[in-house]
Amino acid sequence: MRKKLSFLAAFSLTMILLLAGCGTSTNGSSGGKDGSGKEELETYKVGMEAGYPPFNWTQKDDSNGGVKIDGEAEYAGGYDVEIAKKIAEGLGKKLVIVKTEWDGLVPALTSGKIDAIIAGMSPTKDRKKTIDFSDIYYKSNLVMVVKKGGKYDGATSIQDFSGAKITAQLNTFHYTVIDQIKGVKKQPAMDNFPAMRVALESGAIDGYVSERPEGVSAESANDHYKMVEFNDGFQTSDEDTAIAVGVKKGSTLTDQINKILSGISEDERESIMNAAIKNQPAAE
Repeated sequence: MRKKLSFLAAFSLTMILLLAGCGTSTNGSSGGKDGSGKEELETYKVGMEAGYPPFNWTQKDDSNGGVKIDGEAEYAGGYDVEIAKKIAEGLGKKLVIVKTEWDGLVPALTSGKIDAIIAGMSPTKDRKKTIDFSDIYYKSNLVMVVKKGGKYDGATSIQDFSGAKITAQLNTFHYTVIDQIKGVKKQPAMDNFPAMRVALESGAIDGYVSERPEGVSAESANDHYKMVEFNDGFQTSDEDTAIAVGVKKGSTLTDQINKILSGISEDERESIMNAAIKNQPAAE
């Protein structure tokens, strides 16, 4: 009788250990197995508006490295998407793009809906009060986008826009620098760059403030647009014209992200930007 009970006890213990092993994932709560039996990577949710070419845009398929937008049939492409890919790969995570309105990016990050903002965002003092930033991954100058062949096509100074109807994107430093133009007719800020391009095309505005890559992108997308670069331009700080990855306050991944970014040479960054300008979807 003792021998039979000992065997049953040993058998029961073995079954308990086997069942416990079946419920364990090497990747923690975010891991698991997919339909093929392979281990799933932990996701890395990156927020962007997907409407600021060449940094980020929305496209219909996965051409030129496009990544499917979470919960949508469309894909995101652009410079920010390529940087996001490198960061996710370096972290050993699966990239998920979450399309988010510009105004909603910081709240989405602080609430945990996304893990990072990679959206052409500058690490300004005001934003640093709420979130942290990585090292800079791109830097650019401010330009004005106007109608080609129009009144302001040949401008060389921001003061040439005195009396002009000028706008910029809502809640960006682009909008604040308009005040440096004497006599300007500052228009209400607009939600996104596609809306500003439409307003420029229709004549509702004479120009909008942007960064050089977006200006080059606008010219490439539509030959009715002209990018104006200045001899006497806007007064800006380094933090205004720099772009970095937005992360949660005290994020444990910031050092890893900086290490990944440091491994991308200036030549490679420029190459990625040139490809993004070339591959952006044509304006409709």
